[in-house]
Amino acid sequence: MTDAPNLPGYAHVYSGKVRDLYAPLDDAGNPRDDQVLLVASDRISAFDYVLSTPIPDKGAVLTQLSLWWFEQMADLVPNHVISTDVPEAVAGRAVLVERLDMVPLEAIARAYLTGGGLSEYRETGSVCGVALPAGLEDASKLDEPIFTPTSKAELGEHDEPMTYDEAVDLIGAERAEEIRDLTVRILQRGNEIASERGILIADTKVEFGVRADGTLVLADELLTPDSSRFWPADDWQPGRAQNSFDKQFVRDWLTSDASGWDKASGEEPPALPADVVEATRTKYVEGYENLTGRIFA
Repeated sequence: MTDAPNLPGYAHVYSGKVRDLYAPLDDAGNPRDDQVLLVASDRISAFDYVLSTPIPDKGAVLTQLSLWWFEQMADLVPNHVISTDVPEAVAGRAVLVERLDMVPLEAIARAYLTGGGLSEYRETGSVCGVALPAGLEDASKLDEPIFTPTSKAELGEHDEPMTYDEAVDLIGAERAEEIRDLTVRILQRGNEIASERGILIADTKVEFGVRADGTLVLADELLTPDSSRFWPADDWQPGRAQNSFDKQFVRDWLTSDASGWDKASGEEPPALPADVVEATRTKYVEGYENLTGRIFA
């Protein structure tokens, strides 16, 4: 499954859906236990499957966009980045970060109702135990962003929705409140910035780790097309699927007649055709450039 490169001076320790982790080696050739090289690959996942077709430059887009967002959130919460001085083979798509004790849940905030949240709302009138008004439809804007955590599943398994009380039981009341408030604030700040650039951030997933002294730290990625839904503001229209700058484009193709894939079959998704690959790359790059005002190169 993994295309993790061999990096001199680093020991490969783990590969997730889209990221590869390495431990720097000390002078004696032993893996350090305080730092991790986080490498974003060009792999893409959808519906809990890692697809067989990579998206060129995706890893670099995710890494550079996360670094930019970390800067925008620096006054809210510290992040895990130590250095962007990394091996040439992974330059631009890797960062050296702190090794943290990762919080065992996915911190998700929603400003608009769509995706899995919409499905749950249609069944129960709520999302992760948060009751919502009747009559909402796909892409409806919520009165206030809501915190809707999920479990953090192992590779190949599915994340499951959690109520806030279940989050409290898992990580404690004080930590749960801190993570809830920060996740919502990050989405709010993100939308304040993105709206000035003509983009709506429907929802986002944030991951946190904890330092030895108990400090909560932003980890993994932040407000990227893999962890968030980005919509053009001038095209937003509740009641239908939205155009997007994120991997929803790939999800939509996989569930269309064109792919020939039955999501309920349990079979691996098909390879992405060249036009879908190129369109997806274009959407990722366009989202990066629109948000940051920088040219991706």
